[in-house]
Amino acid sequence: MSQFWSPAVRELTPYVPGEQPTEQVIKLNTNENPYPPAPGVGEVLRQYSTSHLRLYPDPTSSMLCSALASAYGVHAGQVFVGNGSDEVLAFAFQAFFCHDAPLDVPSITYSFYPVYAKLYGVELRQHPLNASWEVDLDALAGADDRSGIIFANPNAPTGHAHSPAGLEALLKRVTDRVVLVDEAYVDFGAQSAVALTERYPNLLVTGTFSKSRSLAGIRLGYAIGSPELIEGLTRIKDSFNSYPVDRLAERVGIAALEDTEHFNACRNHVITTRERTRTQLEALGFEVLPSQANFLLVQHKVYDGSQLFAGLRKRGILVRYFNKPGLNNFLRISIGTDDEMNSLIETLEVLCG
Repeated sequence: MSQFWSPAVRELTPYVPGEQPTEQVIKLNTNENPYPPAPGVGEVLRQYSTSHLRLYPDPTSSMLCSALASAYGVHAGQVFVGNGSDEVLAFAFQAFFCHDAPLDVPSITYSFYPVYAKLYGVELRQHPLNASWEVDLDALAGADDRSGIIFANPNAPTGHAHSPAGLEALLKRVTDRVVLVDEAYVDFGAQSAVALTERYPNLLVTGTFSKSRSLAGIRLGYAIGSPELIEGLTRIKDSFNSYPVDRLAERVGIAALEDTEHFNACRNHVITTRERTRTQLEALGFEVLPSQANFLLVQHKVYDGSQLFAGLRKRGILVRYFNKPGLNNFLRISIGTDDEMNSLIETLEVLCG
């Protein structure tokens, strides 16, 4: 611990990203899409002139905002883009949750939320999941005071998603603060809440190009909400970094949005593989939580999660192990290609035999 660190830095416990190995392994630990991005992305990369890189990008990313608006049936003024959805979430914490009241979150959800809360001095009020491992919307809505509400839908790392009707019931009860619904995984079987932003000006929906668009390496995220919420995000952005989305990333994002055929084929393949893998894991004695995301959260009825994680790692297969209360026997398994998932099952047959 350095003498030069501020007290705030000393007290931080940073987010720990999934391992990015240098050796050749089957990588099922960071929820990356196993399939390449749309062919049009490659065309953009091949044809892009490096002479453009001497110029700053458009600070408003207007072309990408317009493309997202068209894709989601909203106005461009309802769209904000950033350098990955994590940056968008960070801006949202600063713009909407820095009040003298707690932020309501599920006790098990995306583990970056507590990091941001600590960084920005936001008190968290955590609510346990219900008996079915679902985000308890009634509990989130039931508090008397709050700075806001945030949760992932589908939730991470559990995979369950609430319907738009369930989310609307929450929004009818919570009108005084921002409700942020993080839809990083929505395209793998859930329904988006974006349409609700037209009726509920306090709803902010965030998303990413990292998962269903296969662009984790380019860093693009977005938010959709009322113009006043977008203005709040923009004020934070322009007080931090006016150019979060570079010129090439904007073009790549537009190309990915335009190819709906490729998008649907890839996500449908992931969904099919997920369900086949779920059945195979259950046959091996695993409890598998129902998932509408591109991952499965599982625990074996006999074998310890940490031992299975180590056994898979030793055999060249990476999954995610959360060594924390409530999850310390679970493994989160990203959905890979059919060949990768076959290798996973074959290895688990040996480890659980």
